Amino acid sequence: MTGPLVPTAGASCRLRPVTTARIEGGLLAERRRVNGEAAIPSGPERLRTAGNLQNLRIAAGERSGELRGPVFMDSDVYKWLEAAAWEYARAPRPPLLAVQRAVTAMVAAAQRADGYLNSMVRERYRDLPWSHEHYCAGHLMQAAVAQSRATGDQALLEVAVRFADHLVATFGPGRTEDVDGHPVVEMGLVELYRETGRADYLELARWFVEARGHGLVERHGHEPTYFSDRVPVRDQQTVEGHAVRAVYLAAGAADVALETGDVGLLEALRRQFAHMLATKTYLTGGLGSRWEGESFGDPYELPPDRAYAETCAAVGGIQWAWRMLLATGDAAYADAAERMVLNGFLAGVSLAGTEYFYVNPLQLRAGAHPDENRSPAHGRRGWFDCACCPPNVMRTVASLGAYLATTDEDGIQLQMYAPSTVETGGVRLAVETEYPWDGVVRVRVLESPEREWTLSMRVPPWAQGAVLQGDGVEAGGYAQVRHAWRSGDVVELRLPMTVRVTTAGERIDAVRGCVALERGPLVYAVEHPAADDLAFAGVTGADFRPGLLGGVTVVGLSAWVRVPEERPWPYGPDGSARPGERAEVEAVPYFAWANRGIGPMRVWLPDGRRPDGVTGR
Repeated sequence: MTGPLVPTAGASCRLRPVTTARIEGGLLAERRRVNGEAAIPSGPERLRTAGNLQNLRIAAGERSGELRGPVFMDSDVYKWLEAAAWEYARAPRPPLLAVQRAVTAMVAAAQRADGYLNSMVRERYRDLPWSHEHYCAGHLMQAAVAQSRATGDQALLEVAVRFADHLVATFGPGRTEDVDGHPVVEMGLVELYRETGRADYLELARWFVEARGHGLVERHGHEPTYFSDRVPVRDQQTVEGHAVRAVYLAAGAADVALETGDVGLLEALRRQFAHMLATKTYLTGGLGSRWEGESFGDPYELPPDRAYAETCAAVGGIQWAWRMLLATGDAAYADAAERMVLNGFLAGVSLAGTEYFYVNPLQLRAGAHPDENRSPAHGRRGWFDCACCPPNVMRTVASLGAYLATTDEDGIQLQMYAPSTVETGGVRLAVETEYPWDGVVRVRVLESPEREWTLSMRVPPWAQGAVLQGDGVEAGGYAQVRHAWRSGDVVELRLPMTVRVTTAGERIDAVRGCVALERGPLVYAVEHPAADDLAFAGVTGADFRPGLLGGVTVVGLSAWVRVPEERPWPYGPDGSARPGERAEVEAVPYFAWANRGIGPMRVWLPDGRRPDGVTGR
């Protein structure tokens, strides 16, 4: 298997992805199993029922009828094709390959003679801010590269190359100078360049990145912030507007910076990522705080109950973080990617693998009204009217093995921990661990050339007191062992898994005076009928439950519970704190909430230990 991101030999990478790592067990292996056995096989029927495949047949002249769905319907097909390719690499199955080829044939039949392809658009490029024509093209390119790398089949790659050639002939300086309202074509073009060696694809991607922020969207009569077109990418101080658009653009710009060695562009992206992480990212790694415009809010505008935190934004955040890791070698980006994967992203799909959240709040109140199709008050759903998230989840889960490890001239870096096999440069390692439930990570050398090299193991910032081979190591960065390795050598890293009580930042008004529980890389949530009325009093312990939610560690806590008949909590008649009765409660990993039915949930709890009374409801 090779992954969705494979920089060229000339790319300005500090690190390169290990594209042959395989997840062998644990949490991520189970998520990949249900994704491959339940979710991905259900995709073609979902696409048939929703009308995506029928639209392609109509475009090909094979059927007649009305087109159905949003204008970006084709992109859901391409994301499923990408998911099917990575799943085939994990577990080759002839029936899956046959369906993939059948869907690819539908796509090819809908392509026009000049390479243009879009089943939903009749007047080309008339309204690029809304038409998603380049957006669909970008997902086509990513799917085509996946199919080529994972199966060796070139049919979809040929379609993508013809479309890319059409775009190169149509857009850019001296041609049509316009940009799509939804970035992603930038990533698609760069990866197609990496696969084919066609430098004109990289150049067009670079032009699309540089063209942003110069009034192209305003020319169509639209306000530019939503479309990531208000400020040139190089001048941006932070991310803004539609969250998915913003992080897809940043990830594409990072690809361009990697392949062109553009130091100035990379520094701009460093600045934007740092500001996003410090002021616009939820504890879960979720991105986007406003339902209005599916957008980032202002700095520290992070309401838990109104959090949008779209599942697709988590996907884009992971993609951006991973590219920044490769470009800089800074472990902070791997820390961010892990938080996003294990919390904000995995929460978007059920443990069964076939139901999804579009929106991922950090609080759901009792009696919440499930009004809108995307509302989490419905619980996870099998599909959506706007179905961008389900196939995005499928392709990302299917490709998680590509995010385990990196390499450089000095050695190998383990970035995300799972029972796995890592192979590169004549080295083969077995990673043995029960992470994220247990903090022991044991690396066994199975094969190694006769030379010294450095094994680097990421130590997250929360792992204060981590120990490598009996010696303490600093949290935040890498613990390293340089050695002339031989088969049978073993290295053991111990990451402390104590429960952490995290206090909300004072500038985050919505949760001021509240605390959240974390253990290892996981954020915890309280699912309880009285969740609206709980105030944190203390941690009582942590316990692994193999029969609960597929096997999770729960965190026990003591909490104050408001007594309904008393004066509205938390203040007593004399103005002093009067929290009510005491209760013992359990918290579960945030990613696993809403798998036992839908009901009240909170990540942030008012801190009932505060001497000045409980605040921050």
